[in-house]
Formats: sequence, structure tokens, C-alpha cells
Amino acid sequence: MTDKKIMLTGFRPTGRLHLGHLHGNIMNMLKYQEQYENYFFLVDWHALSTEYQNPQNIKNNLIECAIDLIAMGIDPEITHLYRQSDIVEIPELTLYLSMITPLSWLERCPTYKEQVKELKAKDLSTLGFLSYPILMAADILIINADFVPVGEDQLPHLEMTREIVRRFNGFYGQYFKEPKELLSKATRVIGTDGKKMSKSYGNAIFLSDDFETIKTKIRQMITDPARIHVSDPGHPDVCNVFSFYKLYYQNEDITDVENRCKNGKIGCIKCKDEISKVICDSLKDFQKKRKILENDMNYVYKVLEDGKNYVRSVSLKTIREVREKIGID
Repeated sequence: MTDKKIMLTGFRPTGRLHLGHLHGNIMNMLKYQEQYENYFFLVDWHALSTEYQNPQNIKNNLIECAIDLIAMGIDPEITHLYRQSDIVEIPELTLYLSMITPLSWLERCPTYKEQVKELKAKDLSTLGFLSYPILMAADILIINADFVPVGEDQLPHLEMTREIVRRFNGFYGQYFKEPKELLSKATRVIGTDGKKMSKSYGNAIFLSDDFETIKTKIRQMITDPARIHVSDPGHPDVCNVFSFYKLYYQNEDITDVENRCKNGKIGCIKCKDEISKVICDSLKDFQKKRKILENDMNYVYKVLEDGKNYVRSVSLKTIREVREKIGID
């Protein structure tokens, strides 16, 4: 154990990571990696809440996700990287927290409503999916995290965790800390269709995509619907592609792109290809490291095993103390 504050974040193992993960979460993880004691984990139980009918890909997707994180710069020497389902104390804590969480809190969660609406092809009328925020709270509280890097869409879940903490501490005495958010620069990265970037929506640009794939995907994006000719003045504020320039360019360069667009000095296709190359170039080092890791899978499995062993020592202590608090030990 160290005296550092604890930072925790989870990744849903739906396969390869994409730009939404990178700018919505991973950049914060890398930024704060040496400042905090880090717990980064792969949430295969959360994945099961929507993939319960076809769970066969979850394990492979989890490994792909682990490779991506290590290749992007998550350092196992200073970060505990582990699989959610290896920490058996998490579901026990989930059960205890579910005893004190009002059903109305879960039903009003905006992320729950959004996913039920967007993922109509899946039957999400299950207790596991409805109680997703309680499992998330248990993930955080099992190691009593101080900070959680989140995107904008996860803020309601984190606030519910704080409400659960206040309720638990009110019933059983002060124990859990109220975790605080660490918001990313890009709180919501849009996909190629203008919606939030997500593999589930089929609109993701993956970190392992090559240049031609990235270029093809970005060329499909809607820019300025009112702009017909190259020389027509553009409106960057309504252009989905311009949102990527804001992620990758500094203020001066952003202003230059904005002016070229507004003055009809650059066409939408050229603009799309320009940012495609910038994105691709930014991922070259990552893609090289990823190929090395793919040929050293024993190392990847060892990282997850070491993470499990450490985190279980922490979670066992938490669950013993929680049992004492609620009077069943």
C-alpha cells in the first residue's frame, strides 16, 4: 500500500478499444498514472449484462482490451490491471449494497434509459442490467477509490455511487469515501454517425485501424449539410469532423482550420483526409507496441494474474470490514 490517493476506472471488454475510449478515459489514466495508486480493470460482468445471450466472445475481447491498454502506455509496474470477475468479493458487496438501494434510483438513471432505447435488438429487461449502477458502485467501493476518470455519460452512475455511500454510512457508520470524478478533456467523443462513439452502435474508429480504414470511416461522416461547393463558406460549429480537430489540434491550428473552412479554402473531403492522417500518425507507436505484445501473450496473462492477486488482498479486507459494519460477521 502507498499513501497516494486511489484512482480506479473500468473498461467494458467489447473488443478492441476506439478513439472514444482513448479521449474519454485513457488519456486521463495516462496523465494521472504516476500521481495516484491506480486500479484499472476489465468489466466482464458488466459486459455480460448486455451480452448474456452470446457471451462466448467476452473472454477474447477482454484480452484484446488488455493488450490495447498496455500498448497505449498503462504500466503494470505502477498500475494494478485486473479482470473484474477475478475479484469474487465484488458481487458480495453488490448484494449488500442492493439491500439499501431504492429501486427508483435505478429506474431514473439516464444511461439505463438511453441504452434500452438505443439497443432495441437486445432484451435488456433484466435485473442484471437494471442493477448495473450497483455493480459499478461495488467496483469502486471494494477498493474505496478516491477518484474515477469518467466520461460525461457516466456521471449519473458516479453520483448514484455517492448516494449509495451516503446511505450506507448513514445506516452503519462512516466507512466508504465518496469518489470524485476526473473528467476528460473530451467528455463525449462522437462516432462516424454523429452519436456517441460505441462499438455497439457500429460507429467506432478503433485504435488498431490502419490509415485506409480510418480514412474510409471519416469520409462517411456528415460535415456541413448546407455546404455544396468547395468555395462555399463552411460552418465548423455544425461539422462532426471538426470535433476531431478540437481533440488533436492546438488553439492556433484549430483557428487556422476554422478560418479555412469558413472562407471556403478547404473542401470537406480534403479536410476529412487531413484529420485522418493526423489520427493515424498519432497511433503509430501504439500499433507497433501492440504487435509486440501479441507475440508475448504470457506476459499479458501474467500482468492480469499479478493484478488479481494484489486486488484480492485489498478486497478481502474491505469485505471483512463491511460484514462487521452490517452485523453479519
